[in-house]
Amino acid sequence: MGHTYGFDELKDMHYLQAAILEAMRLYPPVPVDSKQCINDDVMPDGTVLKKGWFVTYHAYAMGRMETIWGKDCREYVPERWIGEDGMCQQESAFKYPVFHAGPRMCLGKDLAFIQMKSIAASVIERFEVDVEDKDTSPAHLLSTTLRIKGGLAVSVRKRCI
Repeated sequence: MGHTYGFDELKDMHYLQAAILEAMRLYPPVPVDSKQCINDDVMPDGTVLKKGWFVTYHAYAMGRMETIWGKDCREYVPERWIGEDGMCQQESAFKYPVFHAGPRMCLGKDLAFIQMKSIAASVIERFEVDVEDKDTSPAHLLSTTLRIKGGLAVSVRKRCI
């Protein structure tokens, strides 16, 4: 109890990484994003884009698309990220755009995962956390970042070890 996790320990927490990836697939921190074309361009499907036009993608909707994630696309299934070898498998950043893709890929992605896993592992080790109203889907506030309206009510108890 009170253990500080090292980099290698955090790197080896494959199921925890899968759980975080799955949570962010369904609830991306930035649910909608837009980019402005600096030059004329053509999308892979042949769509023509002109300089100055905006292209918007909806990561929240993409995380729930059956054509991308399969029939269980609306379910929380961390195991979808675990390969046969038990390791966490990454998807294409264009399929899973939570950290953007291409030249705009988030440079802090790996550090963000280390921080998220460090905090989650420390909290899980020390506390039992239960969502208060498990039968109700919380309302969301759409802003630059996705938030839960009124927060998420939980009860927290120190673990008995």
